[in-house]
Amino acid sequence: MYDKIKTLINNNMDKVSAYAALVGGAAGRLVVSLVYFISIANTLAVEDFGLFATASATGIVISRFFAFGFTSPLYRIATAKRRLLGVYTSGMIVGGILSLPIMALAAYLVFLMLFEDQMTALAFACIVFAEILFWRSMEIVAIILNGVYKFGVASILVIIATMMKMFAAFGFAFFSTALLEDWAVYYIIANATSALLAVAFFYPSVRLRWRPSLYLARWVDSLAVASAEFVYFAQSELDKIVVLAIGGPQIAGLYAILIRLVDLTALPVRSLLTLVIQQILCKKSTIQSMKNRFLIEGTIVIISFTGIMAMAIFIMLFPNVLGEQVSQIAPYLFILALVPCFRNLIEYHSELLYAINRTLLRTSNAALIGVMKVGLLTWILKTFNTGIEGDDGSWLIMINVMFGMLYVTSILLTYPAMRKVAPIIKKQSA
Repeated sequence: MYDKIKTLINNNMDKVSAYAALVGGAAGRLVVSLVYFISIANTLAVEDFGLFATASATGIVISRFFAFGFTSPLYRIATAKRRLLGVYTSGMIVGGILSLPIMALAAYLVFLMLFEDQMTALAFACIVFAEILFWRSMEIVAIILNGVYKFGVASILVIIATMMKMFAAFGFAFFSTALLEDWAVYYIIANATSALLAVAFFYPSVRLRWRPSLYLARWVDSLAVASAEFVYFAQSELDKIVVLAIGGPQIAGLYAILIRLVDLTALPVRSLLTLVIQQILCKKSTIQSMKNRFLIEGTIVIISFTGIMAMAIFIMLFPNVLGEQVSQIAPYLFILALVPCFRNLIEYHSELLYAINRTLLRTSNAALIGVMKVGLLTWILKTFNTGIEGDDGSWLIMINVMFGMLYVTSILLTYPAMRKVAPIIKKQSA
């Protein structure tokens, strides 16, 4: 048995090394993110944290249209034809500049609809554009580094970027008046610094070249991917906005803190997904095997459930480790134990459809799941939520049921598409 395991590892040493680099980066980012989260969550009032998290989610969703989705062909080129990276980088830069006014208009409309009476326009703008322009720029550099197989460097970059936010949170905690407006300024400065460091020191060395004919050939695919990304992240982040709109800032703050802790446990899963999707991009026959499908989904469930339970038990044993404000909320993690499993599996399904070029199906699936989430979450909040004072956790139990229903919907929509591409897979494998 030992010899078989040793042989398997030796035969796949490149993948083992890559995953070790990604997991090491994820572990480092987890620690830094947790320290950052503790600092900011215990400095802002619960309702202000809810507003910050919701505004940040708005920026994350809108940022998917940065450069009209040209990040997708840029990543594919980095993986397969690195010699064209300078050409596609030029297209991404121009696309990013052209997309900014549209994203600004979208952010302004969301502010008028949801945030105008909740926070100042300056605070909202700082938080949203920290995500749209600066954090997204850093993400793109990390994506390209992964595309050229520099997984360790990409992990270091993300850790550094997260540390910038952690240092900003420290400064905010010790030197500010704990107002949301002050934190918004700290936040955009931290993200701007991360973007500058990423572009200046981490982006692969390229010679920028302008080739409009290549860009035009890719714009349709780019817009399709951007639309799919937008719809996916909209359904992923929409719950925070719905909770704020229906439950109010305090319930939104409670929910945002819990979901943030859930997100932290997903970092090792995303490292796994990076390798899985890259393998599928190079060899689509990887997902033809039912054994591989069950193995991947089972691994995601194990990592997700172990992560959330380990965090919940740790907090139970050391209740003050996250600070007084967070420690009072953290025991609810036991109630949400199944949520990270379902959320990460839904994310995997979305990435799987991207890998097999089913962009339209990916978009429609995300849209349907988003509509279901809004409807179910609205019903749960109106039926089971008793407010922050009399909360018995029943609405959080139903959150597990909601994500379970979304997962079942996702799997029923995703795997039939595998049969439709089976002939293509076999042809590519031949």
